[in-house]
Amino acid sequence: MSTDKILVGIFSFFGIIFTYWFFLMKREKPVNVLNKVDITVSGGFSPKMITIQKGKPTKINFLRTDSSDCLSEVVLSDFKIRKELPLNQKVNIEITPQKVGEYKFTCGMNIYHGKIIVK
Repeated sequence: MSTDKILVGIFSFFGIIFTYWFFLMKREKPVNVLNKVDITVSGGFSPKMITIQKGKPTKINFLRTDSSDCLSEVVLSDFKIRKELPLNQKVNIEITPQKVGEYKFTCGMNIYHGKIIVK
């Protein structure tokens, strides 16, 4: 086998490993929240995952800085909340989860996702 074929094989192998790691193995760590958290809405949600305490009221402040129509709304379906997110204005949502578990929040079109972990 020639040197160029060996090099192509090696680079291909490492390219596959990198792609797998980047898209499937890279995990965001949840942000621990005591009373309130600010979530920036720009090309998605940041932070994407938050951890809150069961039975404790928590304020989640969403600030949308992206003009995309998809991000003009946030939906917390498990809490039966759907709120408009005006551009460059904070929208406050207060929740008091009564059960331990994981709850998702999404944009209005269900393209961008986030997660609330209740402990």
